[in-house]
Amino acid sequence: MLPPPCYIGIDLGTSGVRAVMTRGEDEIVAQAQAPLPAPEGKDGERRQDAALWWEAVDRVLLALGQQAALETVIGLCVDGTSGTILLCDTGFRVLAPARMYNDRSAVTAGRRIDAVAPEDSMARGTGGSLARLLALLEEVGDADPAFALHQADWIAARLTGHFGRSDHNNCLKLGYEVGAERWPDWMSTLDFDLSLLPAVAAPGKPLAPLLPEMAQRYGLPPDCQVLHGTTDGNAAFLAAGAFEPGNAVTSLGTTLTLKLVSENPVFAPGYGVYSHKLLGHWLAGGASNSGGAAIASHFSLADLERLTPSLRPETPTGLDYYPLPAPGERFPVADPELTPKVSPRPDDDAAFLQGLLEGIAHIERDAYARLAALGATPVRQVTTVGGGAANDAWTRIRERVLGVPVTRAANTEAAFGTARLARLGLERG
Repeated sequence: MLPPPCYIGIDLGTSGVRAVMTRGEDEIVAQAQAPLPAPEGKDGERRQDAALWWEAVDRVLLALGQQAALETVIGLCVDGTSGTILLCDTGFRVLAPARMYNDRSAVTAGRRIDAVAPEDSMARGTGGSLARLLALLEEVGDADPAFALHQADWIAARLTGHFGRSDHNNCLKLGYEVGAERWPDWMSTLDFDLSLLPAVAAPGKPLAPLLPEMAQRYGLPPDCQVLHGTTDGNAAFLAAGAFEPGNAVTSLGTTLTLKLVSENPVFAPGYGVYSHKLLGHWLAGGASNSGGAAIASHFSLADLERLTPSLRPETPTGLDYYPLPAPGERFPVADPELTPKVSPRPDDDAAFLQGLLEGIAHIERDAYARLAALGATPVRQVTTVGGGAANDAWTRIRERVLGVPVTRAANTEAAFGTARLARLGLERG
């Protein structure tokens, strides 16, 4: 009997590079990680030398080979931070340090984009990779750039020798129209060479086999396919749950963020809602300002541990709270002036805490309802990630409020999700 096929996922994060090797139906065989120095810069700039990414990728692939034989790996996929971009020339030489996803220095470029881009474009402002690309072009001047590449694109190109390729997810913030599957006409008014833009394919679609020298260096088979990748956020979603319409992932961290697999795309800039296309469906998401930070303004971690056993998840408090760490909300209510509502406060601290947790659960419920009202598939099941996922009482409160099953994610590692993307991409053809 032939051994089950294996897959490798590589995640390029802010603080390091991680790799996971899986076998068959997502059994983890080996894992490795290598740190990255913090991006550098001032006055809104965040820059990093792309050579650091490659050195870290090289280290984690070699480390995987020390833990397991890699000759059964048939697919490899890479994710990177959303919006990180660089320029390289025809000799594939990087022309300047990459501009990172959190670089906000391209203010002038952002204004140029806002003057021509439609309101629902994710390329608007300084938050998209398009503004960073325009700033890079001004920076490198006459250096003759040939390719604009995102973080995941560049690593995949180093592994395959195929430059100028990207995926739907990474290109969304560069201006790519995923529904129409093309670069929009309005980009031609920005006066730059559009041939720099990559050819775009679906995440998980085969890109090319490994270069022979790469296969030999890491002990991978010469026919191992590198597949088009995705962003780190989408990879983490894939790690957390099944990718079927109605399945959602809620992140209970400092803020409340959620993503929902939908049969239809949703774009609502007024709420900060947009959709990625992934594995034949859409991934719609939004983020509230509520979440852990709103609780932390009233209780410490020690308080939470002390009070949680006294909660009564099946008995509603009747308190109608809208917990926020400060005035202002973006989703499911778009109101920059919305004030937190956390009164009246009962004398019982446990009841007050439960009221806060119920309030955030109500926001979560309304957020999924908002997505459905905008045209997304109604939520059927929620998987939870983030620090709040460990609070079983809060999970029971949320399950009561949402009216759907709520579970805790077994795995949240983006590299695991990218390995899963490699498997699903090859299985689905």
